[in-house]
Amino acid sequence: MQIPLFNTVLSWILKKRKYQMDMFIEYPIEVQNEVLFELLSDAKKTKLGELYGFSNIKNYTSFAEKVPIRQYESIEPLIKQNRKGEQNIFWPTKVQWFAKSSGTTNAKSKFIPVSDEAIEDCHMKAGKDMLCLFINNNEETEIFKGKGLRLGGSSAVYEDNDSFFGDLSAIIIENMPFWADFSSAPSQKTALMSEWETKMDAIIQETIEENITSLSGVPSWMLVLLHRVLEVTGKENILEVWPNLEVYFHGGVNFKPYREQFKKLIPNKNFRYFETYNASEGFFAIQDQNDSDELLLMLDYGIFYEFIPMNKYLGEDSIAIPLQEVELYKNYAIIISTNSGLWRYLIGDTVRFTNLKPYRIKITGRTKHFINVFGEELVVENAEDALQVACNETNAEITDYTVGPIFMEGSESGGHEWVIEFKTAPLNIDEFTLILDENLKKLNSDYEAKRYHNMTLALPRVHQAPQGLFYQWLKKKKKLGGQHKVPRLSNNRSFLEELLVVHH
Repeated sequence: MQIPLFNTVLSWILKKRKYQMDMFIEYPIEVQNEVLFELLSDAKKTKLGELYGFSNIKNYTSFAEKVPIRQYESIEPLIKQNRKGEQNIFWPTKVQWFAKSSGTTNAKSKFIPVSDEAIEDCHMKAGKDMLCLFINNNEETEIFKGKGLRLGGSSAVYEDNDSFFGDLSAIIIENMPFWADFSSAPSQKTALMSEWETKMDAIIQETIEENITSLSGVPSWMLVLLHRVLEVTGKENILEVWPNLEVYFHGGVNFKPYREQFKKLIPNKNFRYFETYNASEGFFAIQDQNDSDELLLMLDYGIFYEFIPMNKYLGEDSIAIPLQEVELYKNYAIIISTNSGLWRYLIGDTVRFTNLKPYRIKITGRTKHFINVFGEELVVENAEDALQVACNETNAEITDYTVGPIFMEGSESGGHEWVIEFKTAPLNIDEFTLILDENLKKLNSDYEAKRYHNMTLALPRVHQAPQGLFYQWLKKKKKLGGQHKVPRLSNNRSFLEELLVVHH
């Protein structure tokens, strides 16, 4: 079968891009400084540009002194003005798109400004780069002979005054070039359906006869879709439906708890998994090597990066450092300044660097998603690594989970309470709990110290949730689909209490 000319041209364009990536890998600090001064120059006549004197900023030190670090709540009043149609606040060109971020954690949604420049030079560019890096690692690929199945968010795009809002994935689909529909499925119309369960059925009907060669989407929701595909087709595994499937591009949640389930559904040892790291605020990093869990930090997307060491984290009062000062294996909160006009914005994610030439990272969690009620400083990465070992040793598989604290009462120790929904439950939940606890101690010395003789922390309490509990909980909160995620670790019991009520 001949690869159409369109795909040959696409391959050529993507390979050309590799040369530009090599430039930022070779000269990372120069490229980042160039990004910063382009951003400042572009935005110097905006409301914030004049407030902070962007025209007078000549180096990084003066940028860090003049421009304050900000979280969403601090800029929300300005975002409201922007959404009502007032322009030139954050960014000089008209900002009419707002990504509604789907935090399960906050009852209030966030509306993140997304400029045309961010759509084109960040999100769209990243989509191409993801393919570019995959092709460069897999010269024999035939990925362009078929279509990519993309599983985006569940929202349509809504108009509000002079602006539009929706899931980031819906905004991207709305702005896709006309030729994108040739190479991806489902169709734009189906991808933008807002009712999640109807959309799932429509996607399946539209794709089961197609030659699907790649998948992209959040793992927890992709699993739901793939299981539905098997139900509808009556097949044993996904390769019987799509024999030419080569790669799954995933992001949004840690892949570790799901990897074994995907291996069973797609039983081909040469099948590739490629991780991406993107959010409503920007696209940050892409896996650039086969079979790796490190992500290459993308330095030429119109995003300038700074980092706060988590051991000195004070929210907006923190002191940040630029990229050239980061150290290996330390936990950092990320700050971004972007071509949508977010300035020194704290996105709430934490990462650590696994390599400094080129700059590669691993996502370790959220600045808010950790448990530190008793000084144990348990982060998502610890939880997921320990869960992985417990699952491997007890032949269990996980669908979803969340963890919260058990507060001390009188002379009783505190602890951690886990609600875990298993796809395959361990034969003995007590044995599972002991293995989980032992591995948390190995991974985190603060946790181990607090567990010593049960003085501060008792053995974790693990509830085995009934099948479908998390799905029902998200459905009740109207948060089914695409970009909605279950919060993993929390310093309070609100999610736990809600789930335990649904459970009973």
